[in-house]
Amino acid sequence: MKEFGYQRADDISGAVALLGTDPDARFLGGGTNLVDLMKSGVERPGLLVDVRRLPLDRVEPTPDGGLRIGATVTNSDLAVHPEVRRRYPVLTQAVLAGASGQLRNMATVGGNLLQRTRCGYFTDVTKACNKREPGSGCPAIEGEHHNHAILGASDHCVATHPSDMGVALTALDAVVTYETADGPGELPLADFYLPVGDTPHRETALPPGALITGVIVPPAPVAARSRYRKVRERASYAFAIGSVAAALDVSDGVVREVRLAFGAVASRPWRARAAERALTGAPADAENFAAAADAELAAARPLRDNSYKVTLMRNLVVAVLTELAEEATR
Repeated sequence: MKEFGYQRADDISGAVALLGTDPDARFLGGGTNLVDLMKSGVERPGLLVDVRRLPLDRVEPTPDGGLRIGATVTNSDLAVHPEVRRRYPVLTQAVLAGASGQLRNMATVGGNLLQRTRCGYFTDVTKACNKREPGSGCPAIEGEHHNHAILGASDHCVATHPSDMGVALTALDAVVTYETADGPGELPLADFYLPVGDTPHRETALPPGALITGVIVPPAPVAARSRYRKVRERASYAFAIGSVAAALDVSDGVVREVRLAFGAVASRPWRARAAERALTGAPADAENFAAAADAELAAARPLRDNSYKVTLMRNLVVAVLTELAEEATR
């Protein structure tokens, strides 16, 4: 591991200023991803700016009825917060599916959104990787890729984003707030992650030196009936091979509103807009759920060894939406 400096920030503006003193500086929250990457040599910061003591550790109501979640709220605290559990169960379920209790006790909301892919070529510095070393190639395309992207990938990168929380927040139309030396800003989560294109090393639209200060989840009555379902290769805590965040409002057997986002199928949490359009106003039945999934997955471009994800995601969408529709009739 490269030798690095350490500074603890006393306030938000001080944290941003500290990061500006070193082009290789990084903010340190729980460190559950960053420290691992430092150990493997993927990340080599010259300075760590500890932000855990900043006043960003609360979940508070917004004037319009949503929630503001501070960037240093731990995953554990977020998952058990009574308003999150009551109004956004999909978010609680996604967080609880994401890691062990020990990791959730350390990991933060801001860090979760910024975690990096677990692609084996990215985490092994002896291998080529366009995300880690632009222009070096993407050996996953012809190599080991059974858990890589089927949507939104490119010839330059087929890695997937690992966040469970991010999938739920994408379905909820969350907005990321941040602070820079020029002042505050915000980004809808739909615009937060950049398309992979030919610059896979550029992962988010955050301005240089920006500190995530929180996430705003707008009011969403549809989210009261919502669910996160994650498929993984073993029953213990593991990264998804496919996941769905869904919320459904049904009246008289017809879909009034639906939210859908997919995980582990793209370089970012994937909002299933085509599926949502196909379902809105349609009868809430398995046939229409399958047709909606097919509408979204028509854009899939699976690789040699991951075409199973198309079938998996189709079945997952039908199962989750069927369960939610059945709940609506009870």
